[in-house]
Amino acid sequence: MRTEDFDFYLPNDLIAQHPTADRTASRMLQLNGVDGSLNDALFVDLPSCLQAGDLVVFNDTRVIKARLFGHKHTGGSVEVLIERVINQHLAYAHVRASRAPKVGGLLKLSGVFDVEVTARHDDLFELHFLSETAVLDLLEQYGALPLPPYITHEATSDDETRYQTVFSKHLGAVAAPTAGLHFNDAMLDTLKQKGIGIAYVTLHVGAGTFQPVRVDNIRDHKMHSELYSISQTTVDMIAETKRRGGKVTAIGTTALRALESAVRVSASNPEGVLQAGSKETDIFITPGSRFKVVDRLFTNFHLPKSTLLMLVSAFAGVENIKKAYAHAIEKQYRFFSYGDAMLIERQAMNE
Repeated sequence: MRTEDFDFYLPNDLIAQHPTADRTASRMLQLNGVDGSLNDALFVDLPSCLQAGDLVVFNDTRVIKARLFGHKHTGGSVEVLIERVINQHLAYAHVRASRAPKVGGLLKLSGVFDVEVTARHDDLFELHFLSETAVLDLLEQYGALPLPPYITHEATSDDETRYQTVFSKHLGAVAAPTAGLHFNDAMLDTLKQKGIGIAYVTLHVGAGTFQPVRVDNIRDHKMHSELYSISQTTVDMIAETKRRGGKVTAIGTTALRALESAVRVSASNPEGVLQAGSKETDIFITPGSRFKVVDRLFTNFHLPKSTLLMLVSAFAGVENIKKAYAHAIEKQYRFFSYGDAMLIERQAMNE
């Protein structure tokens, strides 16, 4: 398929710049991938769309204050966006500067501490933090929350609260798993009271989630790699849900990517087995992909020409997603990270 097949026009005024006053106040568009039907609903209707015995799976990653500003020791301003913290003194990062820093060069960040550029891996720079203080501690003290590029204001204290999920736990993401931003503790309690199970995976979302596909043929696109972890408890909960005939709902594309990445297929078991553990994934889910774990997807609206739009098109069907997005634009749903949501029933037989 061509990248242009996943393009659409979105009026700027539909890009949500701020969250709703209440986390649960968003709208929710229901899409049945089996028959393509649409239903305008509210996020607070979600529990009534699920059944006792179902399972919802959240991504419990936590966003780090990954953006730093400074200058090269040779002069010139730099903006650093940490992509991944490797250990207490080493990180991979995107570096914006009039001229790219050289390996061996030094950067002074926040006017306080030095980092050395020790290597370059494609578009990522390996940075050695020379301070005795650990990287995550420096980021917490001096870094800024890395809001998505389509949000035009600088991060505020309100963003520091609302651009984290209420269940965020494991530091490491540079972008929020935004489907989870709709949930508050009361909604989690409501789901439990209805007999709906709650499980967690961790996938540390990278900055590449915002990058459009820039090749003509989507098969030529190279996905960024992200680290995920799935516990044996979550694996067992999913197996038990399936055994009882319940459905698994992934809360967000990142939870879905983690779950589908963890399936190991063999000649003796072509349907695959979900395995616990921590691994890297660069899975690229496009139309034609088969889903082994997830039956429903709760997700926000995604960027044109993005890998996430391709993912939901694989899950619900290309034409169904095109119709749903056209409907959402007509009805003035709010788009992207701080926007409204969709609840998608997987298309039949993964066709």
